[in-house]
Amino acid sequence: MTPFPTHVSTRTAPAARGEEFGARWSAETRAAFDGYAELFATLGATGPQVQGWAELALARTAEWAPDLAAEMAGLATGAGLETWQVAALNARTEILAELRDDGEGECSTSVVLPAGGPPRTLQTWDWLEGMREVGVLWEYEPRPGHRVRTFTEFGVLAKIGVTGAGLGAHFNILKHTADGGGIGVPVHLVARRILDEAHDLDSAVAIVRGAPTSASSVITVVTYDGERADARSLEVSPAGLGVVAPGPDGLLLHTNHFIDPSLARGERLGTDRPGTYARYAHLEDRARELRDADPTGRAKAMIAHAPDGAPVCAHSSPADPPDQRWDTLATISLDVPAGRLEVHRGGPCGVTSGAWQTF
Repeated sequence: MTPFPTHVSTRTAPAARGEEFGARWSAETRAAFDGYAELFATLGATGPQVQGWAELALARTAEWAPDLAAEMAGLATGAGLETWQVAALNARTEILAELRDDGEGECSTSVVLPAGGPPRTLQTWDWLEGMREVGVLWEYEPRPGHRVRTFTEFGVLAKIGVTGAGLGAHFNILKHTADGGGIGVPVHLVARRILDEAHDLDSAVAIVRGAPTSASSVITVVTYDGERADARSLEVSPAGLGVVAPGPDGLLLHTNHFIDPSLARGERLGTDRPGTYARYAHLEDRARELRDADPTGRAKAMIAHAPDGAPVCAHSSPADPPDQRWDTLATISLDVPAGRLEVHRGGPCGVTSGAWQTF
């Protein structure tokens, strides 16, 4: 299977780093924007609406994290796009929240904290079949000596990632009744700032608390100091922040519904599409297998399809509308001690021991 494209930045200044990436991947970034513009139009957005929302996201970002706004501007210059177009890519979750997109979404995350060892993690990344070619692996240094590796989309500054300082992040979408009604800081940029700046769980929580968001997601942050692993799922929402700890058995799971009791009262995705609860229950049932030290074993533990009642592995049908064709586009494990990603293009059902792309 074709591996994901990779990019290693040589520039550390934000605008220069963005311009370098955009110039190298101009065609791919433009194609990603065209794909999202088509999706937004399918959901009823006009071009001026999208531009207005993207410009708001850019302004919010410039206030909250000016370096990230500069990096988006540089990326746009390199790719031959307008800055608002790159901002729209980074704010795609916020734009979809404004449009009240009712797509189910997917993504299932498992973190196990063994006694005296590094975290054992795995997640699926499920998105629209038409976005199959948007994924990219990017290594950069937001400051000299601090290496970040992220699995993201062309034009998007980060998503799932790991640092050379013993911290990593998984990423799942959530939906809350408080979403929309204005554009805030993009949740993808919240994840990026955690990877760039957080050195422990407390600092990651502080970054999220300081972000005025308008859409919901959960960022599961894992840490390892060489002796002890820890993790929290940070449920980000305009209604507040939920911090979900592992159970006494060291297991921390997340799919696409809120677990924090207060935020769960505003749950919007799971109330209409309960597949997220079935996937969570499947992961609970496979807890022993998810403790496997080998990511291939963890991937096999995740395997379940819609006919099984838990669509952890998503496979779309040509009969579905284009904006409802969900596929598992990647399976990702964080090797936190090594500061690297293990990535498979496709779902857990296609994973073999030789199928991982190490980055």
